[in-house]
Amino acid sequence: MRTDSTGEYDAPERREITVTVNGEAVTAAVEPRVKLSDFLRSECGLTGVRVGCEHGVCGACTVQQDGRAIKSCLSYAVQADGAEVETVEGLADEDGSLHPIQEAFHETHALQCGFCTSGFVVATKELLEENPDPSREEIERGLADNICRCTGYQNIYEAVERAAAKMRE
Repeated sequence: MRTDSTGEYDAPERREITVTVNGEAVTAAVEPRVKLSDFLRSECGLTGVRVGCEHGVCGACTVQQDGRAIKSCLSYAVQADGAEVETVEGLADEDGSLHPIQEAFHETHALQCGFCTSGFVVATKELLEENPDPSREEIERGLADNICRCTGYQNIYEAVERAAAKMRE
């Protein structure tokens, strides 16, 4: 923002972006300072994208951008212009049936409060795309950028193992 000779602030500059979110093109005019996480929550109504630490430490805001898991609180919406973004909401089938990863998290009770779950689910998707049959150690390493403050991680790791088995079938 700039001030004029009277000290008044100009309205923030906005930039038009188009992002393909969960398979649908979304065009919006955004301020350059808007984080991708805020864009997804506010402009797209995708509240599965959580905002926890806003420092990229907790992983609750994890989404896939162009097939790679990223922390959406560390990226600006303008940086996603032209990109494909997938959130946890984009994993379910059109008929509403859950993705095998979501099913596995549900079946193994791999959540308590649920705040971190969407980030873990998206991170798991990337992990299993890269390694469809990970060892426990590979799962722990693959999810190390995500934090859960409620569980002891055991059920989360079991969910990933179950999801891997379901996706290999």
